[in-house]
Formats: sequence, C-alpha cells, structure tokens
Amino acid sequence: MPVEEVLVSVDVEASGPSPGTGSLIAIGACLVDKQSAGLYLELKPMPGLPWSDEAERIHGLSREHLEAGGLEPAVAMKHFADWLEEVAGERQPVFVGFNATFDWMFVADYFQRFAGHNPFGHSGLDIKAYYMGRRRLAHWEDTRYANVIRDLRLDQPHTHHALEDAREQAELLRLIAAQ
Repeated sequence: MPVEEVLVSVDVEASGPSPGTGSLIAIGACLVDKQSAGLYLELKPMPGLPWSDEAERIHGLSREHLEAGGLEPAVAMKHFADWLEEVAGERQPVFVGFNATFDWMFVADYFQRFAGHNPFGHSGLDIKAYYMGRRRLAHWEDTRYANVIRDLRLDQPHTHHALEDAREQAELLRLIAAQ
C-alpha cells in the first residue's frame, strides 16, 4: 500500500551558489494545500565560507544580522525536522520548489550534516519541470519565473523572503495543477 504524501513548498536564501561555496541562511516552508501552515528560520552563516555581496543584495540579509540573530545550523535543522514531523504526521513529506535543484541541495546537505538524516529523503518535485511537462514546452528557457507568472496571471510580489516565496511557489503549483 502506498504511503500517503504531503507536498511541502520550500524556499531558501543562501550566501553563495552551493553548500561548499556559501551558507544556507534562511529557510521558508509551507504546506502546498495549507499555506498558512508555515515555518521561517534564519541561520548563522558557516564560518570560513565565502559571502556573496551580490546574493546579499538580492535577499537583503546581512552577515552581521545573521551572526547576531540567526540560529545555529544544527538548531535550525532540528526545528525544521520537528515542524515537518508535526505537519506531515504519518505522511511522507515531498520537497517542492521552483528550481528545486538549488534549494534542495542546501536543505539536503544541511539535514545530513546537522541532523543526520533528510526527512524528505530523495523526493523532490520541481515546479519548473512540472510546468514544462504540463504545458508541453520544448525549451527550458520558457520556464523562467517571469514567463510562468505571466502565463498563470499570478500577481504576487517575489520578495526573496523565504517563507513568502515558499507560499508563492505553493500557489504556482496549485494553479499549474488546476489547469
């Protein structure tokens, strides 16, 4: 008998392009079918890893702000795992993201390093790929964020606040699935 699943929209902000060249600095997550069930965490940057000023201009989180008020990565990942367990119950959480490969690599890396396991396992649903398949598009370029929101007539600001963006992603998936 198949395990019941729950779709969890996840968005992250990072200080660099990969876990080895930047830190996971913010996590936003919500249930796709209940966007009010959400979580937002800010993390301290990893010592010794580069910091991208360009990334900071996008997400607006300074190293100083995060060092002063961010959670230690192990504490943050424990909170995230506990939240997933609470909202998923007996269901298997499935990671959902817009360009999921970026967000998933940070989440998977941090869960493995700081919690010893990834509650998502290897499951992940990329909204861009799902959109491409549903629309039968021939070019990945057609899945750019601006194209998708224009096509779906979604009028929400993309703020680069991880929880707000996770909720926006959940709405995108809902709209794509409804068509």
